[in-house]
Amino acid sequence: MAKPKADLPPAEAVQALADEEGRLAVRVTPGARSEALEVADGKLLAKVRAKPQDGKANDAVRDLLAAALGLAPSRVELLRGATSREKQFRIDR
Repeated sequence: MAKPKADLPPAEAVQALADEEGRLAVRVTPGARSEALEVADGKLLAKVRAKPQDGKANDAVRDLLAAALGLAPSRVELLRGATSREKQFRIDR
């Protein structure tokens, strides 16, 4: 069974939320029914199907951000929040 395609906002909307150093704050909901990124009230919200075990949800968020921005996942780095819902990523442009 194929994985359903994630609901992603335009890359420009995601990039607009990053600061001048490429840092991006994300609020994560692990264990969701579907994967999606959404911009709400000037914040980026990520929903991923992966459970928060062994960093799987963090990897899923990184992959989702990379897909939304059209980058390789290796160019998205988790800076803070490995065990928190509030995370900060750095985007290597």
